Amino acid sequence: MNHGRTMPAGQGVRLRAALPSTVPLPEGRWDAYACVADDEPLRLAPGATDLRALAVRVPSGSRGHVAVRIPYSPTLGFARAGGPPSRQGDLTVRSWLRAPHAEAGDLRVQGAGLTVRGRLFGTGFAPGACAEVRARHSPGPARRVEVAVDENRFGFSVGYAALGPGVWDLWLRPHGESGPRVRIARLLDDVADKKPVFTYPRARVDTAYGPVEAGPYYTRDNDLSVSVTACPSPQ
Repeated sequence: MNHGRTMPAGQGVRLRAALPSTVPLPEGRWDAYACVADDEPLRLAPGATDLRALAVRVPSGSRGHVAVRIPYSPTLGFARAGGPPSRQGDLTVRSWLRAPHAEAGDLRVQGAGLTVRGRLFGTGFAPGACAEVRARHSPGPARRVEVAVDENRFGFSVGYAALGPGVWDLWLRPHGESGPRVRIARLLDDVADKKPVFTYPRARVDTAYGPVEAGPYYTRDNDLSVSVTACPSPQ
């Protein structure tokens, strides 16, 4: 992408543009520029935004996918693959396109485990539905847990005692082994980067791998994971 100057708010010609929902936008981070005639593209700065409608929207999922777009201003020096870092104050659009989509709702951290509740969009549940907890950096088999289902709503619990040190990603298998593996994420609100905003307590648990501290968190892409770290040995 080109990297140009920021267009000062309130100066020059007033321009207006729209990004209709009918225009496909692949998942990723998209920098916003203004291109006028043959002039150099100018990096846009965000003006006043009202994102309250994003926090209450409930997609139908009738098209088999969920598309989400959230305008935001990256933190200073935020870098994306294949492009220069964005400057604080630049306008960027974060987009997601999930088919189907498992939306995380309430997370309850109780004792030595985590309970997840959410909603499924773009498909339905079938007999054999389950959740999977997969080690991100290990080729070992996934841990599978039972899922309680009520129409498009689901819930399940993960015990930390069965997890070794590392990062564990949470997935939903709405059709069991024969169907798609759906990453559980929280996308349907107005927060583009949930990792520093949604924080949860960590629990100390004794496991077969030794004592660990474990807790849920949202990744840079707003996917739901569990981080497990070994506790230091007493001196």
